[in-house]
Amino acid sequence: MIETDAVVIGAGPVGLFQAFQLGLLEIGAHIVDALPAPGGQCVELYPDKPIYDIPGIRVCSGHELADRLLEQIRPFGTALHLGQTIVSLQPQADGRFALHTSAGMRFLCRAVFIAAGVGAFQPKPLKVDGIELFVDRQVFHRAPAQAALAGQQVLVFGDDEQALSDTLGLIEAGDAVPASVTLVHRRDAFSATPDTVARMRQACADGRLRFVAAQPVGIDVADGRLTGLQLIDADGKPVGLPADTVLVLLGLSPRLGPIADWGLAMSRRQLVVDTAQFQTSVAGIHAVGDINTYAGKRKLIVCGFHEATLAAYGAAQRLRPGQAVLQQYTTTSPRLHQLLGVARG
Repeated sequence: MIETDAVVIGAGPVGLFQAFQLGLLEIGAHIVDALPAPGGQCVELYPDKPIYDIPGIRVCSGHELADRLLEQIRPFGTALHLGQTIVSLQPQADGRFALHTSAGMRFLCRAVFIAAGVGAFQPKPLKVDGIELFVDRQVFHRAPAQAALAGQQVLVFGDDEQALSDTLGLIEAGDAVPASVTLVHRRDAFSATPDTVARMRQACADGRLRFVAAQPVGIDVADGRLTGLQLIDADGKPVGLPADTVLVLLGLSPRLGPIADWGLAMSRRQLVVDTAQFQTSVAGIHAVGDINTYAGKRKLIVCGFHEATLAAYGAAQRLRPGQAVLQQYTTTSPRLHQLLGVARG
């Protein structure tokens, strides 16, 4: 059991900035996120696209924004627990909250900040009966180590930049290449960049890669192992493809998940909050960013930053009853300079 002042659910830009504001108020926090890396929607959905509306930064990519926010919280030593979701949240008799994660971690905290965006991002599954039995055995949503695929027959499902880039990476891996790589998509059109699509088509023309336009309808199994997939092509004809490993790279979709079962007031699958402390219907639980709703709500990163600031101050008032919560300025406060590691001798 990890005891801490606060747990932030979500490591997107708003969740990371929430940890920064808590750090300035000397409120210790741990961050939990379903994705394997911080950055949230910015990194997963548009990592290299330009963002123009971050105050003081003319333009940056999703990756750059996440990197800057991580650097900003570095002085506070905020722990990130990635690749797991909060599966239960239970108020305790002493006013604290017990949280359990899908990876078996347990937290006991005095404040919770839900910065889960539109929900925890989960890989989109391949909708074929029975294939779920082979997930993490022969079916993966992220490419495993290259050496593990050497000499194998690999099927890749997907059409976006990540899917095509990963597919090309398999055939450009030097000696540790699979015996065969087949890219599968329902039609001969892709959402990847033109340059990446051109590289994919050239690889097909060179015989290093095969592309099949078809939809999966079933699996082949022998001796408890997945041996192939059954598909229907654009003309309605059956196609059988052998497979040792299947990579399902169909992107991510957000799911609200267990949050909907925590007894918090909701409207249209968003958490209802006040606009003074961005607190939910349960005292001590705050919601910031795209996950919340209130009159005049705007789903902008800069608005999430504002919400995180007021939520941090609201939590400080609750965590320190009877004490004044001083508003200090990073420009002039010696204490904040010390916390940020910029104290002037």
